[in-house]
Amino acid sequence: MPPSLPIHTCLRAASRPATTTLLTTTRALSTTAPTLYKQPRVPGSDIPIPSVTAPLPEIPPYPYGPRPFYHQSNTGLYGAARIRFGNNVSERNEIKTRRKWRPNVHHKRLWSASLGVFVRTRVTTRVLRTIDKAGGLDEYLLGRKPQRVKDLGPWGWRLRWRIMQTPALQERFALERAALGLPPKEEGTEILPDGTVAGDALMADTDRMLAEEAEFGLEAEDAEDGFMREETKPRQ
Repeated sequence: MPPSLPIHTCLRAASRPATTTLLTTTRALSTTAPTLYKQPRVPGSDIPIPSVTAPLPEIPPYPYGPRPFYHQSNTGLYGAARIRFGNNVSERNEIKTRRKWRPNVHHKRLWSASLGVFVRTRVTTRVLRTIDKAGGLDEYLLGRKPQRVKDLGPWGWRLRWRIMQTPALQERFALERAALGLPPKEEGTEILPDGTVAGDALMADTDRMLAEEAEFGLEAEDAEDGFMREETKPRQ
């Protein structure tokens, strides 16, 4: 006769939860590259603050192009700062150790009076000091000297274009033109004698000539005398 187990041992074994083996599948993780700055919405305007790297055809190209060195400066207000290289020289035995100096960069929220919001950007302490001396972010971006335009970089150029689209800046430019005695700037409103707009008439003529596969050339009365005349080679 086989030995019997005590009753309390059987009850204890029955009360234990049954262990089961679960097969867990590995979940595929997919990540997207985060944006550099999450900008707030501009109140009362449908034009957002432009992206740092996204192609925007409505913005004029930066006249100096992207910076070929220290590419991080293309996405912030770095001025002319870049990584500098040098040596640490020992005073005892004059041993040189190679080292580098990086710009002092901070993430800041700078107030824009024309946009009415804080603009998030990376900025160096030297540029931050220049912004304070200029009177704010808007005045720094609107600098007209060539060196200021070089210091803006591609990101500063985009911010400059954005604040120039605000009604406050448009009114300011209109007052400056009036003070200089210039007429108000109205793009595409030159009326021709036939009642059409100059820009629209030119586009209509161009589309018509392209549809008819006509050649673009000068009329006989528009061409100057001697136009495209071959000149003889001077004798030496």
